[in-house]
Amino acid sequence: MDFTCSKYQELLQVLVSKGYVFKTVSEYPHDINQSTIYLRHDVDDLKMHSLAFARIQHKLGVKGTYYFRMVPESFDEKVILEIAQLGHEVGYHYEDMDFANGDADQAIKLFEKHLAQLRALVTVTSICMHGSPRSKFDNKDVWKKYDYKKYGIKIEPYFDIDFNQMFYLTDTGRCWDGFKYSVRDKIITNKIWPVYSNTNQIISAIHQNTFPSNAMFNFHPQRWTDDKSLWLAELFKQSIKNLIKKYFFVKK
Repeated sequence: MDFTCSKYQELLQVLVSKGYVFKTVSEYPHDINQSTIYLRHDVDDLKMHSLAFARIQHKLGVKGTYYFRMVPESFDEKVILEIAQLGHEVGYHYEDMDFANGDADQAIKLFEKHLAQLRALVTVTSICMHGSPRSKFDNKDVWKKYDYKKYGIKIEPYFDIDFNQMFYLTDTGRCWDGFKYSVRDKIITNKIWPVYSNTNQIISAIHQNTFPSNAMFNFHPQRWTDDKSLWLAELFKQSIKNLIKKYFFVKK
């Protein structure tokens, strides 16, 4: 079975065995001659799944970055603090253009408020937009008028990472080749990167030393579970969502 915590742990163990160095998003850029992995986690829902991921990483001696939304299914002070105490980075998964109904002036006020709430708990130097596939607003558009660097933010992955040098994989759509279902989780690159359809293919490529030396994984931990009932429910729900996104939201 794919998309289980057991499979996630297996993936990390293989990366560790091959000598990859793990960095947080705020630690970008890195020495491109050093094999490096960035573990990005969008805490969209089921926040306890993200905590489970953070604990798995801690046991393996690796670190990642966790982006929290300002909604109850994501934002939880105890979860945020424990993840930070485990040595991981915490960032803001902003969706303030959605909250402000597309008004950039109102959105930046909400951004300031929400960033302050998160910074009351932990240090925050990285942000990442929430894709909000059903919304008509792109949360990145607030930066057409304002500058996140003025808020002490070092990096926003969609703006500040060179994806010609960094292989980007996302489990959007509950698959690793789900770009056909992605509404806004898209990166700009001129390079032809390998395509994998499942985690076993990624693990095999790492074993065979054909996996790129520098990569960023984008995980949505709510999709990963060892509970068979939850696993089947997520599979069914995501299959329906993929069909809806493919035919009604994804730009052709």
